[in-house]
Amino acid sequence: MASKQLYIDFDQYIRQGEPDQKDKAYAWSTAIGLQAVDGLSTSEYLQQTAKRNIEGEITIDEARELIRQYYTKKTAHDNVDADVEEADRVSANIAKLLSSNTLAFSVFGFTQIHRNIFDGVFKFAGKIRDYDITKKEWILHGDTVMYMYAQDLRLALEYDIEQERQFSYGGLSSDEIIKHISKFTAGLWQIHAFGEGNTRTTAVFVILYLRSLGFDVNNDIFAQNSWYFRNALVRYVYKNRDGVMPEPKYLERFFRNMLLGETWVLKNRYLILDPPSEYKEQPCADTPTSTPTSTPTSCGVDGNQFMTDNENIKHLVMAIGYQQMSVKELLSAVGLKDRKNFLEYSLNPAMNGGWVRMLYPQSPRHPRQKYLLTVKGMGLYNKMKSTD
Repeated sequence: MASKQLYIDFDQYIRQGEPDQKDKAYAWSTAIGLQAVDGLSTSEYLQQTAKRNIEGEITIDEARELIRQYYTKKTAHDNVDADVEEADRVSANIAKLLSSNTLAFSVFGFTQIHRNIFDGVFKFAGKIRDYDITKKEWILHGDTVMYMYAQDLRLALEYDIEQERQFSYGGLSSDEIIKHISKFTAGLWQIHAFGEGNTRTTAVFVILYLRSLGFDVNNDIFAQNSWYFRNALVRYVYKNRDGVMPEPKYLERFFRNMLLGETWVLKNRYLILDPPSEYKEQPCADTPTSTPTSTPTSCGVDGNQFMTDNENIKHLVMAIGYQQMSVKELLSAVGLKDRKNFLEYSLNPAMNGGWVRMLYPQSPRHPRQKYLLTVKGMGLYNKMKSTD
C-alpha cells in the first residue's frame, strides 16, 4: 500500500473550469477516490496525466495508453509498485467509464463494467467468481458479511437487476426513493459477484444508474467518502446470531447527502459495531453539540436535487405527472402555443436538469417520440402534489 496519497487540485477545475473541464475533473476525482475502498493510492504520474486530460491536452484514451506504457516500460517492481499500478490503471479505466453516460442495465452490463474497470489488472476481469468467500471486517471486529454462494451468483444478479428494472417509483416521496436506491445498492453489493473489485464496480454501476434516473452525481461524495460507502454497505447487510440486525441508516445518509444536500458526518468511526459512547450517534455537520440528545432523521439540507426554483420546470412536471406526452400534447397541457419558446424555456431545461426524459432517447426524432418524468422528476411531482 502506498504510504501517502498525492492530490492535484481538482477543485480549481470544478470551481473555475469550463463545463468540459468540470466533468473530467469530477470523473477523475471520483475514480481516484474510489481506490481508497481497497486502501490503494495513485501515483504522481497518474495525477499529472489526469491533469493533462482535464486541460484538453490529451484524450481519455491517450491518458489510459500512457499509463499502460508507463508500467510496461518499468523494469523494477515490488508490492508497493503493484498496488500503485492497480490504482493507476483502475483510476484511468473508471475515469473513462464516468466520462460516458451509457449504461447497459443488465447482468451483462454489470459484468462488463467490472471487465472495463479491471482490464489489464486482473486476469478474471468480468468473470463471475466460482468459489465462496468471506472477508474479515474491522468495523465488525473481525466478523464477515454473509456473501452469496458462488453457485447462485448469476441468478441472484439477474433477479435483483430485473426487479429493479420493473420497479415503479411512481408515488414515492424523496425519502422513499432514497430508501429504495439504498436497498437496491446494498443487495447488489452483497451478492459480491467477483473475486475482487466488487465495491468499485458497484459504485460505478450505481453512479451511472443514478444519472440515468435524472440525478446529478457529479459531486465529490464518492471521491471523499468511498471507504465510508463500503462500510455503510457492510452495516446495511450484516446480521449475526447475537441479535445484531442490518442497519440501513448509514447508507441512506450517504445518499441523503448526495441527493438531498444533507450534511451527515460520513466518518467510519460511527459505523463500528458496539462503538465507544462518543461514537454511538452519527452527527450532522451543523449539530451544535458533539453528542446529540436524540437521533435526527434529516440533517442540514443544502442542495436538494428533488427541488427547483424554475417555475417553468415545475409547471411542466405537474403537467406530465405519470403520463407519456408528445410535444404537441405538452404544449396543450401547459397552455402554450409557441413551440420554440416552449422548447427553449421549459422542455430543454427540464431535460438538461434531469427532470424529464425521452421515451426513445437513442432516436430524438422518432415519429412517436414522447416525454415522461425521470425518477428525479417523479420525486418533485410527488412533493408538489403532497403540498397541494
